Amino acid sequence: MAFNVTLKQSGRQFQVEPDEPVLTAALRQGIGLPYGCKNGACGSCKGSVASGEIEQRAHAASALSNDEKTRGMALFCCATAQSDLEIDIREIAGVGDMPVRKLPCRVAAIERKADDVVVLKLQLPANERLQYLAGQYLEFILKDGARRCYSMASAPHEEGLLELHIRHMPGGKFTDHVFGALKERDILRFEAPLGTFFLREDSDRPIVLLASGTGFAPIKAIVEHAAHKGIGRPMTLYWGARRLKDLYLLDLARQWEREIPGLRFVPVLSEPDAADAWTGRTGFVHRAVVEDLPDLSGHQVYACGAPVMVESALRDFTQHHGLPESEFYADSFTSAADLAHPV
Repeated sequence: MAFNVTLKQSGRQFQVEPDEPVLTAALRQGIGLPYGCKNGACGSCKGSVASGEIEQRAHAASALSNDEKTRGMALFCCATAQSDLEIDIREIAGVGDMPVRKLPCRVAAIERKADDVVVLKLQLPANERLQYLAGQYLEFILKDGARRCYSMASAPHEEGLLELHIRHMPGGKFTDHVFGALKERDILRFEAPLGTFFLREDSDRPIVLLASGTGFAPIKAIVEHAAHKGIGRPMTLYWGARRLKDLYLLDLARQWEREIPGLRFVPVLSEPDAADAWTGRTGFVHRAVVEDLPDLSGHQVYACGAPVMVESALRDFTQHHGLPESEFYADSFTSAADLAHPV
């Protein structure tokens, strides 16, 4: 027997089948709820249960704490309904307008940009064009049915190749293959577009873009999309990494600062080598933001990268620097390791 789910803020309703995650049911019926990893690791789909009963299934402890559970919070990507529900979670407009598709692609180029980072470029079949929002991701479908998520670094208006930035995770089934065996002209399959991390164009707030490591990929798509559309809102890009070589497209970011009106770029290294001769900013990248912008109450933030960076930025920006939580958008780069010890 299906249960009815009502969205508290809008009153919209949808049905969820037994054992079906609430998020899955919403997306299946064209209702846009926030999400990222869809496996209980990132926390993007967190909301509250105003009434009704759920079963909260396995998830990363960092994505939903026991204290949050006692306050009625839930991760809807891995929560199933045990009764009719009323839930409180923000809706995302526009996501349902882009059809999610499964497509084959051919590897057009594998460009090594750092010891552990490649830029992978994919060619779609002739006459195929993928519609997506700048910042969204795709999921590779591996031969055994496993899936791996990567943000699209190319902006939607660009013709031709899809670009991904892939960091090697030693022992990772997919990245070991990319760095060890994948060749140009190989065929891969993916599903896209996915995710609710994209530029909100209906705002006039100044934009803070915050990236760590290959979290730069969707930020790149957002910057290039904004420049193409002539979006005139001030943008400040903070890109953090451990060492200079980890800023694998540093020249591109510096070029944006020269060529895109209103864009400022701040690179930040947490552990620069002596050989780097680094004279720029150091420390945690999210701390550099509040050193420059102690009052974030009028800003909009887009954060992408390691879960610890995203979680720290959300906590500090909203609790201590005035940022409304509704103006913080994030894509936390989780991996299978983030669910190694689910609760």
